[in-house]
Amino acid sequence: MAVAVSAPVPNMKTMDIRLPDEVPVMTLPNCVFFPQALMPLHIYEPRYRRMLKDVLATDRIFVVAGLDLKLAGTPEQFEPPHHVATLGIIRACQENANGTANLLLQGLARVGIEQILREEPYRRIAVRPLLSAPGAKAADLRILQSDLMRLITLKQKLGVEVAEEMADFLRGVDDPDTCVDLAAFSMCEDAKLKQRLLETLDTFRRFQLFNAKLKVEIEEIKLQKKLQGHLSDDDIAQN
Repeated sequence: MAVAVSAPVPNMKTMDIRLPDEVPVMTLPNCVFFPQALMPLHIYEPRYRRMLKDVLATDRIFVVAGLDLKLAGTPEQFEPPHHVATLGIIRACQENANGTANLLLQGLARVGIEQILREEPYRRIAVRPLLSAPGAKAADLRILQSDLMRLITLKQKLGVEVAEEMADFLRGVDDPDTCVDLAAFSMCEDAKLKQRLLETLDTFRRFQLFNAKLKVEIEEIKLQKKLQGHLSDDDIAQN
């Protein structure tokens, strides 16, 4: 099971890491991993324990892909992954006495899944790197980045619980691409939109999609507060 963590991360874009063409993969339901993000994982299945042993002995790299629920219901499909996923590197790993392990994975890059090469003893896939494109002038990206931070601050003022540590960290992120990816990873609860954001290589468009979602959420919160008036949440629920 994957659990999102809101924590500042070092910039991996400047690290000289050659992305392999063939990698192991974990296919997880309701999980969308992003470049630059940190994600804790608990490894307990025998196939993934074997995978972890192998990757720790080599480059410490594997892919996390979301489970494609549309294809998962068809009999001929076994754990079908979404075609866009994120390749990550193990930053820390604690092996437990019972053979399980807890690790911290950091996203390196978006990848396109070209082919499933084999399933045993764990799934390996062929991948190709997917590079983001700005999609607009730097000044236009800065405007949307500022708008994103304004919307996050507004949600906080409206009483929505937003991880303060991540919000503060995002305010200091200079790179727009990294900013929107980390915001989407840590603050987007809509799994379908999250996967769409991962698949959107145009940074400008990614900002537009995520900012639009935040604006809708804010208007819904305002409407709820207006309708609620002075009543508490418990009182509203009893009506």
